[in-house]
Amino acid sequence: MAPAAPAADVQGARAGLLRVGVTSCADQNEPQPVWDAALAMQPDYFVFAGDNVYASDPPATQARLRAAYDALGAKPGFQRLRQAVPHLAVWDDHDYGQNDGGAGWELAQVAKDEFLRFWRVPQADPRRQRAGVYHAQMIAVGERRVQVIGLDTRWFRSSLKPTDQRGATGKERYLPDADPAKTMLGAAQWRWLEERLATPADAHLIVSSIQCVVEGHGWERWGNLPLERERLFSTIRASGAHGVVVVSGDRHVGGIYRHAGPELRYPLWEMTSSGATKAWSPANEPGPNRVGPLVTVKHHGIVSFDFIAGEVKLSLLDLGNRVMQEQAIPLAQLRAG
Repeated sequence: MAPAAPAADVQGARAGLLRVGVTSCADQNEPQPVWDAALAMQPDYFVFAGDNVYASDPPATQARLRAAYDALGAKPGFQRLRQAVPHLAVWDDHDYGQNDGGAGWELAQVAKDEFLRFWRVPQADPRRQRAGVYHAQMIAVGERRVQVIGLDTRWFRSSLKPTDQRGATGKERYLPDADPAKTMLGAAQWRWLEERLATPADAHLIVSSIQCVVEGHGWERWGNLPLERERLFSTIRASGAHGVVVVSGDRHVGGIYRHAGPELRYPLWEMTSSGATKAWSPANEPGPNRVGPLVTVKHHGIVSFDFIAGEVKLSLLDLGNRVMQEQAIPLAQLRAG
């Protein structure tokens, strides 16, 4: 079994409660009231789930990436949040530097260099010694532990299969590709994920920049590589990990999703929080495993692990902190047995 990761000194507003804020899709060239809204919810930890800046318009350059990050860093609300709240960041395509980009992107290392610089990743951090930007943090909540696992769904990801009917519902950009040679995470990251899920914790929050369990559309998602999604499910099952929940971004909409099946020991819930400055207001897509309607206004999310009440709550809030969608899940239902 993998050794336990060091626990951050993070304590909830009351014993046994951890609130994790989640955002993605924050265009540095637009107003960003989202940061003050997020701070008002008093998160104990924060997840930047990708597309933290937009720097993918061609021609992508290091100067453009740096300017985008510097513009974000100059936002007063972001500065306050960054200073006040411990956090973890992953990237998606727009801060990776290539729209829908994956393995083979020629500026991948340049994008990584700027990512490490902006997020002030220490010199001794393992992300500086390995490919990609995947990372995990164990958070102490009194005697409880919550592990946040940030995946890199860009650096290693194989090419996707283009649609045969662009724009058609369910086939908008890509089709499922069951080629067994294709990968989402790459061999090293898969081994790392297995180790992280084997690390004892009371709950695990997986951060995937692209949607994971979601069905019903042909945009980027884990379902583009269905064998890799099956591998993720089987990896979670085999690990025996308790309390696994997923958060994602990318889509410019928000939603809460549930997947259950024999490949999992218990249902896997996912919350997409993708609307810090972007809101796809006319979005209307099938959601066979979505719980409730899409959130199509600018929003942010919060995942609340309440070990006293024995539940995890997924909440999507607009920029006035009005609840748009919310789902409470008993932690007892998220146990491997």
